[in-house]
Amino acid sequence: MNLDNFNSLIELFFFQTKKQDPKSILLQWLNPNNKKTFTWEETKLNIFKLSKIIKENIKEGDRCLLVSENRPEWFISDLAIMLSGGITVPAYTTYTKDDYKYLIEDCEPTLVIVSNNDMLKKLNTTIKEKNFIKKIIIFDELDKAINNLNIDSKEKYLDFYSIIKNDLSEKDKIENNNLKRNSPACIIYTSGTGGNPKGVILSHGGILNNIVGACEILKPIIDSKPIFLTWLPLSHSYEHCVQFVQITVGAKIFYAEKIEKLLENISEAKPTIMTAVPRFYQNLYNKININMKKQTGFKAKLIDATIKLGKKNLLKEKMTFFEKLLNLIVEILVRKKIKKQFGGNLKAFVSGGGALDKEIGEFLNAVGLPTLQGYGLTETSPVVSCNPIDKIKVETVGPPFKGNQVKIAGDGEILVKGENVMLGYWNNKEATAEVIKDGWLHTGDIGEINPEDGYLKITDRKKDIIVSAGGDNISPAKIENMITNELEIDQCLVYGDKKNYLVALIVPNKEFLKEKEKINKIIENINKKLTLVEKIKKIQLIDENFSIENGLLTPTMKVKRKKVTEKYKEELEKLY
Repeated sequence: MNLDNFNSLIELFFFQTKKQDPKSILLQWLNPNNKKTFTWEETKLNIFKLSKIIKENIKEGDRCLLVSENRPEWFISDLAIMLSGGITVPAYTTYTKDDYKYLIEDCEPTLVIVSNNDMLKKLNTTIKEKNFIKKIIIFDELDKAINNLNIDSKEKYLDFYSIIKNDLSEKDKIENNNLKRNSPACIIYTSGTGGNPKGVILSHGGILNNIVGACEILKPIIDSKPIFLTWLPLSHSYEHCVQFVQITVGAKIFYAEKIEKLLENISEAKPTIMTAVPRFYQNLYNKININMKKQTGFKAKLIDATIKLGKKNLLKEKMTFFEKLLNLIVEILVRKKIKKQFGGNLKAFVSGGGALDKEIGEFLNAVGLPTLQGYGLTETSPVVSCNPIDKIKVETVGPPFKGNQVKIAGDGEILVKGENVMLGYWNNKEATAEVIKDGWLHTGDIGEINPEDGYLKITDRKKDIIVSAGGDNISPAKIENMITNELEIDQCLVYGDKKNYLVALIVPNKEFLKEKEKINKIIENINKKLTLVEKIKKIQLIDENFSIENGLLTPTMKVKRKKVTEKYKEELEKLY
């Protein structure tokens, strides 16, 4: 399949439906209270039915806000909006009422699609105020939602399941529309570790361009019917693009029930591929490590051999005959058991949305969980580069995808050019002009390209660099990774811009909350591996985790540095 021949993502979907068994399941939700499944044929017909209603209520280019947890109806709605000539604006379910108000006022959607009663409650005040919102479609229990919110103008609200029960006439089955590769497909708001989020306009061609690179990476991994388990929010550009990769490879897509049930869902879905963010892999690393450290005697020796030989294999180092034999033994006795915990079919994890610590990457690959680190940002649709499975270099983010150009500016900043670069920020020409200059997107990340193999390595985040009082440039991310890799520590933030030394806010693992001396000892040991200017002089323990709920983590689990610093400003300043 030549993806260069497609004008839009919806065209790609219809092309694939003709190749698939119409009765095979495409979408399945692992929610025990709502175990819906949709075949390829049902999905296609439901997209037509929903699109007919959307088309009656919007003009071409109108924005359609989509607020829902991951579930089959999300997929159907996204593609129905595209078929109707609208632009999908996905939003996180973890947003507050004020976040939704900001989003709605910024993109002025004509239509809102919302999953349930609780989501509607958060949106309702703003919906009532805005005359530009013509219709609201809800997935669950429309009557109950309307009654609970005492809504008078019921004709403004539509029931998703009533729509898809309607009959479909032949004239409604329009597969081709006026979309071009440079038409906007979606506006994805950046999760905003700093100020207000910006609406990134991504084109159909930009995402199609990204799929080419993704399929190249997946070619040696996937079989004829791969299985994906989707759990990262579809409102994030990373998982949103993966959705179209899934279509391209003819996958079966499972939607996880919720993050707390993820390991159970993995066992049930038995995925071939899983995409996740570094925080997931860090938790996984700690969990596996804790279990391994409990082992003694022969089992402990087997585990040591698994990690040592796994790292040798990863680094393509020569092994003796005995080491090769031992590696085969631990493959059966250790790695196979670990893989079984992830359904037994897992060929690879893909990590994106932030920097994956080298030690974690090496460990996961060594214990039989191939982990491919990639790099991207919402503004690049989103992937720039990724490690291929046959040549993983964990300290890098792999070579750039075909179809995009990458170069390093004089100050070390990574610049990207290509069809995958965003069309711009919605309603914000000034911000667009700041980051796109002569067609090159200025990523804000610092990196280097290996001249021998073209692999890209991220060394820092331009905006997050701490400049000490002495003028030294310090990477907080590097130090934070070293600290949070310790089993006793859950989260941390390093602070010290324009200061004489660095300090850290530490969220200990609940079992070590009152063990300040133990935590101090850990920091002392880490300091031995750091340069003089990188050493942590003082720490402050806090007992509240940074979370999405308290506004200190983005929906993709990155620490909102600005918000954490504002909240704990007093505690941090007392350390000086």
